[in-house]
Amino acid sequence: MAILPILQYPDERLHKVAQKVEHIDQTTRKLVRDMAETMYSAPGIGLAATQVDKHIRLIVIDISETHDDLKVFINPELLDSQGEKVNEEGCLSVPGIYEKVSRAEFVTVRAQDEHGKSFTLQAEGLLAVCIQHEMDHLLGRVFVERLSHLKQTRIRAKLKKQRRETL
Repeated sequence: MAILPILQYPDERLHKVAQKVEHIDQTTRKLVRDMAETMYSAPGIGLAATQVDKHIRLIVIDISETHDDLKVFINPELLDSQGEKVNEEGCLSVPGIYEKVSRAEFVTVRAQDEHGKSFTLQAEGLLAVCIQHEMDHLLGRVFVERLSHLKQTRIRAKLKKQRRETL
């Protein structure tokens, strides 16, 4: 397993739309393991393949405290969403930035696991938020782009300053 580099906003590669996974094989399963290790080490609760510069429809999520409930979504499709709730979100591609974002409170998603088996999952709360957040990445969208133009400008300036300070 390997820890993969995570793209940082506003990297243009974060805006690429992910392609469908046509064949789930050993390469796919290795990417799942590497993404999980990367997510846990970051530390985070979700990671989309787009964030590690792999532009395929693959997401890993683990919202458990003990990091023992990895969920893998290959070619996820949002079947239904209901309600609306505002939650504070962060992102491994936008380090140190947390903002309130409005999302559906309940979602139903269909996907395949790392063995190619199809499943349907109903989610609410943090899991629903995380699924929607990571699916946005597959569409080439970062959560800060759901914010006002003014907030986006401030975030870009803050991130630019952070990068200068770490050099």
